[in-house]
Amino acid sequence: MTLPFEDVQSQAPTLSLSLSRVGVTNVEKVIRIVANGAEQLFYARLDCFVDLGPHQKGAHMSRFEEDVNDAIGEVVLGEAAFRAETLAAHIAEKVRDRQGALRAEVHIEARYPEHKPAPVSGIETQEIYSLLGAAVASASGTRRLIGVRAAGMTACPCAQTAVQARSHERLLDDGFSEDEIARIFEAVPVATHNQRGLGTLHIGCPEDCDTDIDAQWLVRIVEESMSSEIYELMKRSDEGAVVEKAHRRPRFVEDCVREMIRGVVEELDFLTDRHFVSARQENLETIHQHNVQAERFGLLGEVRGEIATGEQSSHHVSLREWLDGAH
Repeated sequence: MTLPFEDVQSQAPTLSLSLSRVGVTNVEKVIRIVANGAEQLFYARLDCFVDLGPHQKGAHMSRFEEDVNDAIGEVVLGEAAFRAETLAAHIAEKVRDRQGALRAEVHIEARYPEHKPAPVSGIETQEIYSLLGAAVASASGTRRLIGVRAAGMTACPCAQTAVQARSHERLLDDGFSEDEIARIFEAVPVATHNQRGLGTLHIGCPEDCDTDIDAQWLVRIVEESMSSEIYELMKRSDEGAVVEKAHRRPRFVEDCVREMIRGVVEELDFLTDRHFVSARQENLETIHQHNVQAERFGLLGEVRGEIATGEQSSHHVSLREWLDGAH
């Protein structure tokens, strides 16, 4: 005698309460997506979630894996590759329908290589970046989020000012004139402590906007926001150029975030006021045991208005609010 299979997940829960997000995380896959105009295979991690109604005990966890496999199989084996955020949208819509949910959310993080020349020698170096894609599929449509994470170098303006002040005193004691000291500081970058920084930039596209954003644009904005780019492979001439550039462009963690936002506003001026932007910078300190972090997020219209008027916005729309369709 065989017992009938019971769908335990569809049973009533002990408490009739809906859940905001239920799903699987750290699903590892190889995906084929379009990045910087070329189709490539990437190693990626995916997180998939749905909302859960008050009368359903649990989500069908095995279906998440099936839906992800189906969606990725269509992309890896099919004729056309998607961008990361488009693939996330494709998976989110499939997961939502299969799970019978009102809403599904998918996040993708893929590591990918980029080849670029060192600043002086021109030697080709391979840099690794993180490509970020996310999507939320709901009754009102599908919102997409594209992002990147890149490393760079920052030089501390505060310590540099302190070192310059002490150097100025010593040069005066040694008989240098003010004009001579000014010429010295103009010719010789002043020492300061520096740190490796991690910049993350996201752009969110509303349901009715089919915006095409190249990840390479975002990488350039992130790297330019810091004191200097960094390179995995460099000759001595390259090392000297990177250090000098950084010390001639000292920037706080806050400066990096503001420069990322400036880059989005000025270089991606085709984005509407309803697009979302999030810029985050974390600096790995060298003379402290702690790290420092700064962040700005909100609708692009809010950001543009604040830059134009100098008046602080009363509310910054968060990534969670934007993904949830609150704005």
